Amino acid sequence: MCADSQDGIVLLLERARRLAARAEDAEAKQAYIDVLRRDPTHLAALKELGALAHASGHRSAARTAWRQAVHCHPGDPAARISLGNLLYADGEFAAARAQYQAALAVQVELAEAHQGLARVLTRIGETAAAAPHWQKGFVRHEVVVQRYRGTSPPIPVLLLVSVEDGNIPTRQLLDDRVFAVTALYTEFYDPARTLTPHVFVFNAIGDADLCATALSRAEAVVARTAAPVINPPTQVRMTGRLANAQRLAKVPGVRTAETRTMTRVALQNAEDLRFPLLLRAPGFHTGRHFLRIERQQDLAPAIADLPGNELLVIEYLDARGADGMARKYRVMIIDGILYPLHLAISANWKVHYFTADMAANAAGRAEEQRFLDDMPTVLGSRAMAALRGIGETLGLDYAGVDFALAADGSILLFEANATMVINPPDPDPIWDYRRAPIQRALDAVRQMLLSAADRQKSQQCFVL
Repeated sequence: MCADSQDGIVLLLERARRLAARAEDAEAKQAYIDVLRRDPTHLAALKELGALAHASGHRSAARTAWRQAVHCHPGDPAARISLGNLLYADGEFAAARAQYQAALAVQVELAEAHQGLARVLTRIGETAAAAPHWQKGFVRHEVVVQRYRGTSPPIPVLLLVSVEDGNIPTRQLLDDRVFAVTALYTEFYDPARTLTPHVFVFNAIGDADLCATALSRAEAVVARTAAPVINPPTQVRMTGRLANAQRLAKVPGVRTAETRTMTRVALQNAEDLRFPLLLRAPGFHTGRHFLRIERQQDLAPAIADLPGNELLVIEYLDARGADGMARKYRVMIIDGILYPLHLAISANWKVHYFTADMAANAAGRAEEQRFLDDMPTVLGSRAMAALRGIGETLGLDYAGVDFALAADGSILLFEANATMVINPPDPDPIWDYRRAPIQRALDAVRQMLLSAADRQKSQQCFVL
């Protein structure tokens, strides 16, 4: 490559970085693409474009950029870790493991690679092999300062997270142009270490079933600060699936599924099971390790396919409407206010928005739009009162409720906890009706966080 061409690439890359630093993301992406048009193998442009795409929710574009970086520069551990983290998040554990191991082959003490390998080994059941990687990955690496891209003085935030998968996704909630975030992995919290300055604490540890240790350590952290705490860990601790099934059943207008925890042996020997029933491995979301069992003879092979010794045995609540389609509503509860988020309609009993193929269901989208535009009318007064009761019982600043409507206007509760994610819709115009309701929910979170910061700053001090 000639010197003039190389100089041009350097200037284009500097421009892309300036745009990214000013959070002018669309312009920055185009500038990185301009670099790659001149040199499709440019390592920094590929890695940084992948990071920018991932931060804005464009996971496929991020994967493409990072795969190209790894292909062209197999000895770069950072590219492998970025790709590995994305593969892990998508449940591609074997592929993620290969990337982390390749990174460690280049740089044996790389904490981020040990962190990823610890997670993936734990997920595939190799807990003994994972143990040394937990130590190498997180001891003395439990605090991570995230990048701040704003131009105004930042609002410093202490973010409490778990090394497990049970965290609230905060990418859409904590704008890196407003909040300067320091993340603390609480399982490895050192009480002798001074907390970083912050005006509020956001506890992102949301899965009470998976993250008991993390929540216990988080309680110790928040005991050391006088700052406002979003989603106090003590409240989150009470939102496990079994606990919720019991306490939320007492809310008028709510029907919860009878739920119990059973060991594999006890489940196989049980004589009081009613079919169909649902089996679920605790600590998993988005339908992973979640099965419907129709008959007694189907039980043993199903148990063999699920991880862990203890399983949740859940009563099957029929969420089908008169048309035979299953419906799942999601409502967010933010600072005590209800916000409709989506309605998924599917022929499958295990209904999630990302698998419901709403794009091919024009009538379903119209039904969803009616829900988003006028939730009280669509749900009715009994269901609305039940949702408010759930919110009061949970006592969380940020939570979500997944449910169906029963014929009598009550709600069939599937899930209510803090781990619900607010994802912006795809750019396709067919989703335009979803944009304003989702933005209202995101704006409500932002306002809640700014209010928490204002309360603390009114005392004219940061908390140390």
